Amino acid sequence: MSGTIAREIETLLQHAFLPTRLDVINDSARHHGHAGDDGSGESHFTVVIESAAFAGRNRVERQRMVNRALGDIPGQRVHALAIRAFAPGETA
Repeated sequence: MSGTIAREIETLLQHAFLPTRLDVINDSARHHGHAGDDGSGESHFTVVIESAAFAGRNRVERQRMVNRALGDIPGQRVHALAIRAFAPGETA
């Protein structure tokens, strides 16, 4: 992780979910020159997050929770955000 958006994503998710695992992976270099690459180096991310807040929630609910916590980042400030959200004891 590096860059201001990556740090902002991490901070927002830490506060919203108190995760037991949080990986914010900048995938932008792999998408250089593709659609959505704005040249900032912070256009594509993967988030892997484990939190008790996701227990009993399905995949779509979990993704919506993460997107809500990130506000205007998904779709507006970054082009693509892949989310892998799971509860403790589940596999990533």
